[in-house]
Amino acid sequence: MLTRRNFVISLSALAGSGAALACPVPGSVGNGHSVLMLNAACGDADTPNVFAPEILHVAPGDSVTFLATDAGHNSASKRGMIPEGATPWNGGLDQELTVELTVPGIYGHICVPHYEWGMVGLIVVGQDLHNLKAARKVRHPGSARSKFRALLDTLEGGA
Repeated sequence: MLTRRNFVISLSALAGSGAALACPVPGSVGNGHSVLMLNAACGDADTPNVFAPEILHVAPGDSVTFLATDAGHNSASKRGMIPEGATPWNGGLDQELTVELTVPGIYGHICVPHYEWGMVGLIVVGQDLHNLKAARKVRHPGSARSKFRALLDTLEGGA
């Protein structure tokens, strides 16, 4: 039986072996989804510190589990980049964290230690992008600025 823990162990073993890795993200089951916290983009060691997927679409009431796939990462909601009335989160370093997202809109999240280097992601709850304009106004340091801009552009292009 492939449990989440066994999947992560298998994924880490493949990554460490030098094998070409397509980086499958654990599938969604019911109303649960997973995001991997990785030291490098799968198949691209030149892109360090990433969430996979970088953009995740879920339904209101779904849960998202951030998997501590590689050491040294966490997930925290980014102030100003979650819908009004939504519950912020700040997971511990190297800790799996599950959040339930009930308020529709865009949720920006970061890895606190690697935020400035661009380890950021977006979760879209439902089809409502009402807080896109507010999310665009948030200031970010370093590479996070261009990374969030590109992710938000992707959303806006697909809206």
